[in-house]
Amino acid sequence: MSLYNKEPAFQHDYTPKTGVLLLNLGTPDAPTGKALRPYLKQFLSDPRVVELPRALWWLILNGIILNTRPRKSAEKYAAIWGKEGSPLLAHTQRQTKLLRGYLGENGHRNLVVDFAMRYGFPSVEQVITGMRSQGVERLLVVPLYPQYAASSSATALDDVFRTLMKLRNMPELRTVRHFHDDPGYIRALAEQVRAHWQRHGRADKLVMSFHGVPRFTLDKGDPYHCECQKTGRLLAEELGLGKDQYVVCFQSRFGRAEWLKPYTSEVLAQLGKNHTARVDVICPGFVSDCLETLEEMAMEGKETFLTHGGGEYRYIPCLNDSPQWIAALAGLVEKNLAGWESLAAEPAEQRLLRARSIGATK
Repeated sequence: MSLYNKEPAFQHDYTPKTGVLLLNLGTPDAPTGKALRPYLKQFLSDPRVVELPRALWWLILNGIILNTRPRKSAEKYAAIWGKEGSPLLAHTQRQTKLLRGYLGENGHRNLVVDFAMRYGFPSVEQVITGMRSQGVERLLVVPLYPQYAASSSATALDDVFRTLMKLRNMPELRTVRHFHDDPGYIRALAEQVRAHWQRHGRADKLVMSFHGVPRFTLDKGDPYHCECQKTGRLLAEELGLGKDQYVVCFQSRFGRAEWLKPYTSEVLAQLGKNHTARVDVICPGFVSDCLETLEEMAMEGKETFLTHGGGEYRYIPCLNDSPQWIAALAGLVEKNLAGWESLAAEPAEQRLLRARSIGATK
């Protein structure tokens, strides 16, 4: 048995291509306990995600969690499952299609743009194998996590590196570490908030909720907490908000260990107890709406705020396929392809017009 995957047939007259691979977390195939079990097993077996002794965690995972959590998680997924299936998958597919169209219209015929999921399908190995068969010899990998964390960005890149280890003829590789302070990304977030305010008016408090991670990861050198704080500060500055008009907090706590604080659930409960007339909630750490935004924040967060005495609660959707985000993503790709592809530098306004021309939603 060969140590390496089979290489595509070599052709002397083929044109080498450059690949752009977008990476996202992943999603179960269906909102059912049967579909959730293998997805959760793959996700929660990742030592980057759960940093506990392997033998102890194996017993907890296989003896307790995988026998109870799939059914409960399936109920949550069912609440947000749409006509297109998983919202995360649908948004990632559209982002990929729009980015491909954007760059193609900009004259780049030898660019292959695709996406893969860290957990579930399409897998990283499956997609990279397909890109290699199309003649990709240079590969730019873009994890769709604005803020770097070992449990998100790093494990996605781990999967890319493991796949490359199986290749005899490796492509040249570049990776995007983070884009938490990228001007285009910050502008896209700000425009999402402004558009919401134009339709519904401005709230008393803007809650910026990021996915949480265990507190010890900060002590061990993970920059995630600091990058979330910087994103929050830059977004507030772009919107002209004072320190008392917004709050940065962290959601999705799991287990008994201390996680990054303040906890979103406690922030919303306290705002409710203070009889805050209205809050707006946005999740800047997610570029696509998913379970953590649509169910945890738009539904559970609202219930927490209202049951504790709060007034009006509005959730601001993620960037999804907004023209501002597609333009920002294209700008990020253009910057990181410098020297590989002769990408024409376009002003921000021109990029936005191009994004709208290929179908990005307003």
